[in-house]
Amino acid sequence: MEIVNKIGRRKTSVARLYMESGKGEFNINGKTLENYFPSDVLQIIVKQPLMLVEQNGNFDFKVNVNGGGPKGQAEAIRLAISRALCEIDAENRPPLKKEGFLTRDPRMVERKKPGRRKARRAFQFSKR
Repeated sequence: MEIVNKIGRRKTSVARLYMESGKGEFNINGKTLENYFPSDVLQIIVKQPLMLVEQNGNFDFKVNVNGGGPKGQAEAIRLAISRALCEIDAENRPPLKKEGFLTRDPRMVERKKPGRRKARRAFQFSKR
């Protein structure tokens, strides 16, 4: 099997994924999954698509991820893995789509506007 290259995004996080058949090892920015995401919750988020289609331990992943925070990065990796699994086998698509793993979450931080304190918060109004 050749290397499958996919991209996943969430908020300001961008994950570039290279997937090939292997033993289920993760290399995220040069670190293992456990070292990069010490939290069990974030490790589960990354592995969700693999567990759903029962392919856990069949592929090796090399991921370059930057931007955003840990949760956004984990969800960006999840989207990239889901897209790669769909390219490998078209039968993986319906369960992943039903679970919502193929949907790019479009919510971003709203930009700050001029004349305001934050994006929507105005300065305190003084009547007198």
